[in-house]
Amino acid sequence: GRMAREAALWLLLLFSAHLLLRRASAIDRGQFPPPTSFLFGTSTSAYQIEGGYLEGKKGLSNWDVYTHKQGTIEDGSNGDIAADHYHRYMEDIELMHSLGVNSYRFSIAWTRILPRGRFGHVNPDGVAFYNAIINALLHKGIQPFVTIFHYDIPHELEERYGGWLSPEIQKDFGYFAEVCFKMFGDRVKFWVTMNQPNLLAKFAYMNGWFPPGHCSKPYGNCAFGNSSIEPYIVGHNMILSHANAVSIYRNNYQETQGGYIGIAVAARWYEPLRNTTVDQLAVERAISFNVPWFLDPIILGDYPAEMRKILGPTLPEFTLKQKKKLHATKLDFIGLNHYSTWYLKDCIFSSCEMDPMDGDARALSLAERDGVPIGKQVNIRLLNTNSCY
Repeated sequence: GRMAREAALWLLLLFSAHLLLRRASAIDRGQFPPPTSFLFGTSTSAYQIEGGYLEGKKGLSNWDVYTHKQGTIEDGSNGDIAADHYHRYMEDIELMHSLGVNSYRFSIAWTRILPRGRFGHVNPDGVAFYNAIINALLHKGIQPFVTIFHYDIPHELEERYGGWLSPEIQKDFGYFAEVCFKMFGDRVKFWVTMNQPNLLAKFAYMNGWFPPGHCSKPYGNCAFGNSSIEPYIVGHNMILSHANAVSIYRNNYQETQGGYIGIAVAARWYEPLRNTTVDQLAVERAISFNVPWFLDPIILGDYPAEMRKILGPTLPEFTLKQKKKLHATKLDFIGLNHYSTWYLKDCIFSSCEMDPMDGDARALSLAERDGVPIGKQVNIRLLNTNSCY
């Protein structure tokens, strides 16, 4: 395909600090293709590293508001300062350069560019900030990979129409994406429309862990939300928003700018807990509710049959016009963020507690079988704050 012929293969490797230190001697750059055809990179997201949340005429994001509400974050922390990347980005880029990486994926804070979404102006201070980062990266020989959306949206969009629960977000996301293409596309050649939307739909609207904190029993006990319906409305609007952004890029910018556009999804994997048909079928169901939930519509034009069979009319339908748009906006690349593999137990023919991640697939994910972990455990707390979600 086009990417195979013209673009470098990119891979993001995330290691915990202790794992990297212990095994560093076993990793050699010579084991991989040359830098001209293979990119080693680091990755961050805006809210988790930037700080400066009231600086540079930035608007309030959903995360700014959510983390300041008492009780939403267990230890009371927030991203007001974070890693202070807003002030120390040159130091951070120098650190990346010293590591020898040749790519860096970062996200653009929606509220730095559009403090009020499409209902306000483009913020020149925000544009200048990301221009400085992009130019500094290129000066150091580091290819910028830009994620347009990594979980933070203008709080105003939540207030006006409910954010991702409304089809209105498709207009806002397309508008935001186009501003990014206009401002940065002459130098940014790799665009990721969204990072792990399949996780966000569950974390924010099924379990209530992320803003706006929606959920319902048995997944949680939030003040607002419906865990059986809202994640799929949100996912539907995200898929169509992605298609809108890709269509804008394809039709107006890709030919002149010569870049590529794709999406990054969270890729959980599963193995059957027992060597039984029901657990093997549970694995197939859980996989369908994971990556194919988003990639099947984007690539094939509709949701997996397994999802439709379980959810029925709860799962939204794509119109013929929407299916044609999805078909016309194929991906140049797919990003897969894989953290872990789980054992899976069937919950249709077996009694199970409600699983916060795989319960909608009528399955229970487990890290152990007969007291033995599925693999060596990694202490996620040793990871830098920007390397998880």
